[in-house]
Amino acid sequence: MSHNYSDDETKTRLNRKSLILALTVVLMWSTVATAFKLTLSLISPLQMLWIAVATSFVILFTATLLQNKFSLARQYMQESPGYFLILALLNPTLYYLILFAAYDMLPAQQAQALNYTWAVVLSIMAVPFLGQRFTLKNLISIVLAYSGVIVIATQGQLLALDFKNPLGVMLGLGSSVFFAGYWILNTRKPRDAVVSLLLCFGLSLPILSALMLWQNAFILVPWQALAGGIYIGTFEMGFAFLLWMQAMRMTDNTAQLSNLVYLSPPLSLILLATIADEPIMASTVIGLILIIGGVLFQQIRLKPRGLKHR
Repeated sequence: MSHNYSDDETKTRLNRKSLILALTVVLMWSTVATAFKLTLSLISPLQMLWIAVATSFVILFTATLLQNKFSLARQYMQESPGYFLILALLNPTLYYLILFAAYDMLPAQQAQALNYTWAVVLSIMAVPFLGQRFTLKNLISIVLAYSGVIVIATQGQLLALDFKNPLGVMLGLGSSVFFAGYWILNTRKPRDAVVSLLLCFGLSLPILSALMLWQNAFILVPWQALAGGIYIGTFEMGFAFLLWMQAMRMTDNTAQLSNLVYLSPPLSLILLATIADEPIMASTVIGLILIIGGVLFQQIRLKPRGLKHR
């Protein structure tokens, strides 16, 4: 029996499906801070990243194969090999290496919260690189977000300004610069998302392999560490990226869907406390609220009076 859906009904169905996909990805991302911490207790950040990137590459390779897009991958590499090499260096290579190093040095709840500053860094970098205006809204969001950073870095001891692990904090914040830079480059030269990710992960793998050889890191690792790396490559990177892109394609309100990402940190804190036995610090909760508040504030669009919300 065939169904004849109106445009509105079709749009509603697609929005509902995109919401389910997006919430599924948010649940995946809520688990990865715990996976990072547990896996890093067994192997180094570099080893964990190599396993995760190799796993993600297999997933993206399969997706490209199923979508018959290898000719597009060849075309991209012939046109802009240097561009994709720079993208690969930014993400996943440097972004995740630095982020995982931060997770190795800090409580996972702190590293995760600091990582959310990338959206604020993106708004700052968009001024010189994309020619966007720096507004009062940008300034307020920066003040809010980095107030949260100070709360987390000092573990609430603001007056003493006693930074508990300054290197770890610098790494957590530094990772956001590389991720924001990756998105800036993507914005300037938009390409097919799946193919771009395949090329980035494909080019990153030999770079990481060379680093692994240099560090003599190709050794037998515990099966739990291998499983953790595969889990991260699947649910933080490859499969999660594909589902998120599908959700974004199906919705007619990408901004609303993007905000669902901020459900992930509180869920993640609960998992860290219950699975990784990491006590939740009040300073992390307050700092995280300030950081996310800063990120969301810059997304506010002021509406003229007299216009109703739809």
